[in-house]
Amino acid sequence: MNRLLFKESPFKTLISFHKLIEALEEIALSDVDYRSNYAKSLLKEIEHIPEFRSGIEDFSIITDNKKLIKNLLADLFPTALTHNEIKAVTIPFQNITFNYTKRFKKIVKNAGDFDLTIRDFSEDNFYVLSCILILNAHYNQNFDYSKPLFYDIPDVDGILKHYRILYNADFIEIYPLENAISLSQEEIDELMDNFDNVALWKEKFPLESWILKGFGIVSLFDATKESAISNLKSNLLKRDKEPGEKNKNSESIFRSIFKIPDLRIGISIYNDDEKKFTKLPFDKNSIGSFILQNQDEIECCNAFLGCSLNKILDGKESISISNVETFATIPGNERFAQRLLDQNIKSCILTPVVKDNKLLGIIELVSGTPRQLNSINANNLQLILPNIIDTLERYDSDLKNQIEAIIQREYTSIHSSVYWKFKAEAQKYLQTDTRNKEHTFKEIVFKDVYPLYGQIDINGSSEHRNSTVKEDLKNQLNHLISIFEKSKSIQKLPLLEQLKFELHSYVKELEKELKADTEQQIQNYIEKEIHPFLTNTIIDNNDKLLLNSYFENLDPKTNLFYHARKRFDDAMSIINKEMAAVLDSEQNEAQAIFPHYFERFKTDGVEHNLYIGASITPSQSFDLMYLNNLRLWQLQTLCKMELTHHRLKQVLPYDQLDVSSLILVFSSPISIRFRMDEKRFDVDGTYNARYEVVKKRIDKAHIKGTKERITQKEKITIVYSHPFEETEYLKYIKFLQFKKVLEPQIEQFEVEDLQGVYGLKAIRIKVINTDESLDTKYTYKELLNTLH
Repeated sequence: MNRLLFKESPFKTLISFHKLIEALEEIALSDVDYRSNYAKSLLKEIEHIPEFRSGIEDFSIITDNKKLIKNLLADLFPTALTHNEIKAVTIPFQNITFNYTKRFKKIVKNAGDFDLTIRDFSEDNFYVLSCILILNAHYNQNFDYSKPLFYDIPDVDGILKHYRILYNADFIEIYPLENAISLSQEEIDELMDNFDNVALWKEKFPLESWILKGFGIVSLFDATKESAISNLKSNLLKRDKEPGEKNKNSESIFRSIFKIPDLRIGISIYNDDEKKFTKLPFDKNSIGSFILQNQDEIECCNAFLGCSLNKILDGKESISISNVETFATIPGNERFAQRLLDQNIKSCILTPVVKDNKLLGIIELVSGTPRQLNSINANNLQLILPNIIDTLERYDSDLKNQIEAIIQREYTSIHSSVYWKFKAEAQKYLQTDTRNKEHTFKEIVFKDVYPLYGQIDINGSSEHRNSTVKEDLKNQLNHLISIFEKSKSIQKLPLLEQLKFELHSYVKELEKELKADTEQQIQNYIEKEIHPFLTNTIIDNNDKLLLNSYFENLDPKTNLFYHARKRFDDAMSIINKEMAAVLDSEQNEAQAIFPHYFERFKTDGVEHNLYIGASITPSQSFDLMYLNNLRLWQLQTLCKMELTHHRLKQVLPYDQLDVSSLILVFSSPISIRFRMDEKRFDVDGTYNARYEVVKKRIDKAHIKGTKERITQKEKITIVYSHPFEETEYLKYIKFLQFKKVLEPQIEQFEVEDLQGVYGLKAIRIKVINTDESLDTKYTYKELLNTLH
């Protein structure tokens, strides 16, 4: 007997057979002899147990009189139906059950150590529903609580089965005790509007203020498929579930539907643009794909994995393999079958998910047991396919939105500080009837904003790049000359001396300044003249070793040596990535000063533009103090970037790269406009264009009257126009000197006149970059990892 009781109840529960006994007493007085005699005999058998009529509180009375109770309830529990019906005596909503049919007993036994509790049914639910019973029975209300109730009971194989609960309360009476509260219609109406207010229900129906006397009958209906389908739909709709939890729940649901304890599920997403199958990215560590196995994607073709999947790809029909080992013996299926067997798959169903004749993906059901999955039970998928179609269609839509968001963020970004204005314009478009006319988008302009420009530039990057090109070309030419001199296969060929002469000529040419077409000329010569000569003439085994060593050193894309250039390219990438990372990290602090527009660019170094002003953030009051704070932030950030480079330089694969920094001070407010054709902001108007002209020409400028560049390695150059700007920045420099960030010596000079730009001055200051000022150091391996 299961008798798990809720602690709190409005009922004092008395299990009683009084209504059944009263019915037997009427039968005993009837004229039908066999019925009358049966009733009299049964009444005589139970008369020594008065609690059967008055009410049982001691459950041991039920346990001690199981056979007698079974006889008493024989009309309600026919023996002929005991192996078919799932019935027991119960008190509604309470987990008190006894007098099971044999089928019920078998279900409970197979479940093992299992508490028979109602799914998603709390003590609060129990209390309120008990009160609703009182309202319906005593106050003649007709409140309908139609939420289906279920028992979730595992079978002997561990498959979770779902049973719908149906109650018969014909043999129950409900009446009040002295402490029961008599309710008015107004109070009943108040309860009607406050289902979730458990405190109110307990106030109107105090603990054990009513008698529930009698017994109910619970009948269970096996609704495993229907319930599992409903659960699957709910599970698929929940976006906030952890992927692993969602997969576990889904697998359990599929096992319930198919009644296969070792059933596993997989999903392959079909990419129609690239004709590939891929995994679900967000479920990478949970819902996998048995078709893809350990691969993230796989090309689709007529001979997919060695077997024809035209049935899925073209016909969009299911494939059922009841025995993979037998399937493997069919020519053409070996590779695919072996992939399945490697994953302990002995039977499987592969079903296409199709919407509007478009293939969205494949649902993969697999089992480690032959014949468990087949073309017959594949029909069960038709019950749940609509939900899966909706889910994959939603995934496809979400994926497109995410891709669009990534493209917007990474390639045509709209900075968060100005997003509000673009959003407002987009909302106007959506609210306007544009079906019969073309909508003209309003231009996005921000007026009276203050610009800040800065850069950290890699000095002499073009010269270094040319130097590494020459080094690689020289090494390759010398390597070829060495092969010609050492090779025994080609020593006697008349053409050898001519080729050696040409190779030496190219080496001498590389001693001069590198021309624009030199690299291309040498590459064409090597590919068309040298490589065919070597591959067709060398036959000696030792020579072949020399040749193999040479070809192993070639870059597969260019067929040239790519050693020095790789060190240079890696170093450039590391510097740019680390400089950008510092700048992006510090931007979080800068936005807290006052929200502003920010953009940066990677070239041979990192440039950044900032625009700050009331028009960008109209929700906050703007003051020039915020501009001053941002200028100090910019100077400090460039100092930090200089220090970061000094730390990097010690372990860079190409350590000859120095950097210099530049700040352009521009105190006049300007306007910026979003260029629709270029998808970026630019200065607006002729007057404002002066700012852009200065930006483009200043970094290559010299000190007036000299050939010395205004920028130098490990130094920050601040270019300005007005005395008050000089005063402001000298104040910042003095502060950072006090903080031991900048060196004591300050250089001040005039900048040479540039085309259309006159009267610029500059301050130059060196960053203190001793090793003692560094907190941590990179290892070369860590640096290389940043490139991938």
